[in-house]
Amino acid sequence: MASKSEVFIFKANTFPMKNFIPLALAVTVTLFSCGGKDTTQQDAQKFLDDYTEQFVKLYSNSSEAQWKANIEIKEGDSTNMLNAQKADEAMAAFTGSKENIEQAKKFLEKKDKLTEIQQKQIEVILYAAANNPQTIADVVKQRIKAETEQTQKLYGYQYTVGEKKVSTNDIDEILKKETDTTKRLIAWNASKEVGKILKPGLVNLRELRNKTVKELGYNDYFSYQVSDYNLKTDEMMQTMDRLMRELYPLYRELHTWMRYEMAKKYRSKEVPDYLPAHWLPNRWGQDWSNAVSVEGIDLDAVLNKKSKEWIVQEGEKLYTSIGFPSLPKVFWEKSSLYPYRSDSSVKKNNHASAWHMDLKNDVRSLMSVEPNSEWWETANHELGHIYYYIAYTNEEVPPLLRGGANRAYHEAIGTMMGLAAMQKPYLIDRGLIDANAKTDSIQSLMKEALNSVVFMFFSCGTMSNFEKALYVDNLSPDQFNAKWWELARKYQGIVPPSTRGEEYCDAATKTHINDDPAQYYDYALSYVILYQLHNHIAKNILKQDPRATNYFGQKSIGDFLKKIMYPGASKDWRQVLKESTGDELNAKAMLEYFQPLVEWLKTQNTGRKYSLPEAM
Repeated sequence: MASKSEVFIFKANTFPMKNFIPLALAVTVTLFSCGGKDTTQQDAQKFLDDYTEQFVKLYSNSSEAQWKANIEIKEGDSTNMLNAQKADEAMAAFTGSKENIEQAKKFLEKKDKLTEIQQKQIEVILYAAANNPQTIADVVKQRIKAETEQTQKLYGYQYTVGEKKVSTNDIDEILKKETDTTKRLIAWNASKEVGKILKPGLVNLRELRNKTVKELGYNDYFSYQVSDYNLKTDEMMQTMDRLMRELYPLYRELHTWMRYEMAKKYRSKEVPDYLPAHWLPNRWGQDWSNAVSVEGIDLDAVLNKKSKEWIVQEGEKLYTSIGFPSLPKVFWEKSSLYPYRSDSSVKKNNHASAWHMDLKNDVRSLMSVEPNSEWWETANHELGHIYYYIAYTNEEVPPLLRGGANRAYHEAIGTMMGLAAMQKPYLIDRGLIDANAKTDSIQSLMKEALNSVVFMFFSCGTMSNFEKALYVDNLSPDQFNAKWWELARKYQGIVPPSTRGEEYCDAATKTHINDDPAQYYDYALSYVILYQLHNHIAKNILKQDPRATNYFGQKSIGDFLKKIMYPGASKDWRQVLKESTGDELNAKAMLEYFQPLVEWLKTQNTGRKYSLPEAM
């Protein structure tokens, strides 16, 4: 669920650098020539052209170093890590140079004389500089080093269940299928051990990230990341609260149903008021959908007979069928799509991601695809990022604006395509289920709600509030785990299997806390946007029920998506949403989608105890 497309525009910390003489030294800002003619636009374009040329070169070098550091992690060998660190330092020296900051500020003082697209690029340059200011170069280098080391620890970690070496995929399979709660507990505990070694690094990174962005006037790193939406921290958190309040009645019903169903499944004599974390089919309780099997749709049984390669190839077919081009040769040659053996001495980042390596035509994905329904959906999702890169790599979008309309759009497109690939009419069309298969529409909807709605309370609630506490409130390290579980209980209704002391750092076991920080609300916003887009596609293009669509072969869907994707970040995200759906950002489409579940759940929960309060 991640995109490396917006590394510069939105995640400038990922690819920074060193030992570079800034281009801005060679750029003289002459607002008026001797003839009195205003040359601001010409001077700004010269600055942008020179900046972009050098940036793309450094970005490409850095992408390669980062890629290798993510696919070749060897215990005791820090070569790739150090190369990535050097590349980051070099990029940081360029994007955060004092001269580039000064030039960007000078041009923005005359922004009324710039074209709109020039202004956007210069704002992007200044935003990136705030994460790498060379006025405190030592701090930036320390942060880059700390981030690289944290990533190495996270993805180089060898998980074990008992004495057996396992991968995260192995742990996930246990949590999805095992009915013995003792074995589940062992696996769940094993998944949290890595947090112990990550905690010191997280404490250090919090300090360095905050210190870095304060140099250019941001209060803290969380506020810096939120500002990319032109929002203040309070406004973003209020948005998260509003979305949860709108969905809360449904979530409360889902939580009650899940408690009783899981107690029955695990033969518990009592129904707990809060869900024990190891009872859930996901390490963080962010997705409960595996708890429901839809009769007539046993996708895993069908996909298990397919090859890993088939999963990705079939994903490509969805996109080409709606009018997108075939994936470029470089994608197949250079991506890392499949898992390493669990006992391999070489590890890789096990979190699925998509990469725009050079802001041009080199697009890759990092996955660990297995032939199952989860990776079927994930592969379709990640290809959404890849096709977004391909769409906005065009002459009308300068490299500095080759990103999503906002960070959430990239996830919205990917997740929507993953959802579309899971709907019954599509699965029938692709020959994965029998056309005559009798399925329970409520159960299908339930499975989706246990993914989407449940995820909203993890992303809006637990994750966003933890990172806000971490960066804005300067949460004390001796309260990290207590705060994490306080939030999980409050927002998700989940508790740990037993008391978790501060020697653990369960928040740090979530990859984003370490290497994609202070922006998990992106995912929450993406879910809202995806349902708005999907609702529009279903009702206005396909004329189908949003809960039962088939995108395959519908070129008009491709045309609709291309209009959103083609401009990249060159158009305001609110304008893009309004033009594409005719609506503002809201959860109406999501609420409408799941409305049939509400009455069904109330009937199911009749006579049951509701442990969550009636209102948030």
